[in-house]
Amino acid sequence: MHLQKIRIHLMVHMFALYILRMQRTTSPRSHILTSSHFHISTSSHLHIPTSPHFLRMKKLIAILFILTPNEKLFCWGFYMHEQINYHAVFLLPPEMLVLFKPNIEFLRSHAVDPDKRRYMVASEGAHHFIDIDRYGKYPFPDLPRNWKDAVAKFSADTLQKYGIVPWWIQIMQLRLTKAFREKDQAKILKIAAETGHYIADAHVPLHASSNHNGQLTNQQGIHGFWESRIPELLAEKDWDFFIGQANYISHPADFIWKRVLESAAAADTVLRYEKEISQLFSEDKKFAFENRNGTLIRQYSAAYTTAYNQKLNNMVERRMRQSIFAVASFWYTCWVDAGEPDLKNLSRQNFSEDDLNQFRALDTTWKNAASKENVCN
Repeated sequence: MHLQKIRIHLMVHMFALYILRMQRTTSPRSHILTSSHFHISTSSHLHIPTSPHFLRMKKLIAILFILTPNEKLFCWGFYMHEQINYHAVFLLPPEMLVLFKPNIEFLRSHAVDPDKRRYMVASEGAHHFIDIDRYGKYPFPDLPRNWKDAVAKFSADTLQKYGIVPWWIQIMQLRLTKAFREKDQAKILKIAAETGHYIADAHVPLHASSNHNGQLTNQQGIHGFWESRIPELLAEKDWDFFIGQANYISHPADFIWKRVLESAAAADTVLRYEKEISQLFSEDKKFAFENRNGTLIRQYSAAYTTAYNQKLNNMVERRMRQSIFAVASFWYTCWVDAGEPDLKNLSRQNFSEDDLNQFRALDTTWKNAASKENVCN
């Protein structure tokens, strides 16, 4: 507890100093600072201003730190889901591109609707994960892959409690196939965008683990570190999304269960490697303060993020590439199973007023909930 108080005390000083520096500069660029910028050590005193203005600022920031839990300062973001849907479009054949390419912005931006819906619908959460380690040991032979068999063995309530993402993806697949068959453009785009989200979730190791945010191993925040911070920092400048073409999936259920098992097998590595890397970084090197869209946040430093990514041997990039391929291939499979309808002339080419109202309500509810929880996208 004493060390925690010292840490908070130092962070208050650093934030106040940072704000003073921001006030004195006219540079518009984003600032990212680690604790070392302020030359803080256990053997030296902090030399800080003592003006009334600084002391008032320090007091205000101290109050904010008391009221705001540390983990809320991490932005989990929507970047990864948006990019997966976006890049998946380019794997589609020309017959599908005539619809998906002109609507790529919708598919990108609405990739995150399922996450927003979690603030409106209590049952939505179970669609995003499966705590598969609750059912024994890898490869979890005691868990039936067929939904009816799993319900008969464990009950629907138990399955919902521990997550149903592999089964939910199959439901979304049937819905998308039906939308293609009905040639309903609005429904195709909406379901396709959301299907991409659930498929991407199945590729995240901690979506297949009961220790989903490191809460059982004192690694709170690791979920967002893996799926948000790493790709946000590295994807655009270092990663390759030239993947090829979507393939027809003959056995979608087997395909998605294979990806879930891959995620489950990787979960221990995700947690263990972060523990190992953490031992090599002092606290002031592990975190940085970043000015993002006018808001100062505490974030994993670039050095720490890069070191963790290297330790993982680029796992996040591989899973992101696999997600992109899987999303495009599911879209393509649904279109083929619907009889390869002509997508140039579809019904309901515009969203209804009811559709638009639902989108607005979803966005408003999420923004209100996110602001209360200090979540940023």
